[in-house]
Amino acid sequence: MAFPRPRIRPRRRIDLRDVEKAVAALELPEAVFKTSPWQPRESVETGLRQWLRCCGAAMRDGQVIGMPSHAVDEAWHGFILCTERYAEFCAAAYGRFLHHFPEGAALPTNSHRSMADQLGRTVVAWSMVAEPDEVCVLWDIDTVVGVEHPWGIDARRVAAIETELGRAPQSSTDN
Repeated sequence: MAFPRPRIRPRRRIDLRDVEKAVAALELPEAVFKTSPWQPRESVETGLRQWLRCCGAAMRDGQVIGMPSHAVDEAWHGFILCTERYAEFCAAAYGRFLHHFPEGAALPTNSHRSMADQLGRTVVAWSMVAEPDEVCVLWDIDTVVGVEHPWGIDARRVAAIETELGRAPQSSTDN
């Protein structure tokens, strides 16, 4: 049986100011943290908000980024399970749904490259959304909140990527 092909609608360009507004307005219910019990919860929530901002930059540029934190990943899963709230957030922030691609579960037609590449792109995305002097909690939050097997990104790798970004010419289309 053949299924009809879905109509492809032109996508609006993601404006990072819209992402920032949607993330700032986001109310996260208790259910989001059901499988993310680590404390302090405020740190995990900060990480989730930073992750969602990074996703906006990545989606705008057609990239897939990697999740550097088990604690934040669990909170994101909890948010995804609040389907109506999550869909409304995605529409407000990105103008479309933010899909989850667990490692090894992407469709065969999608090549998201290695997790190391995805995590490197997460550092790049952070450089696009960070406020001046804002510290990213994503790189080492698992260690801070006591995750038994922390994920994270090594501080030397983050610094090397940030140094390389400082050498790259800025595009006039960056916002």
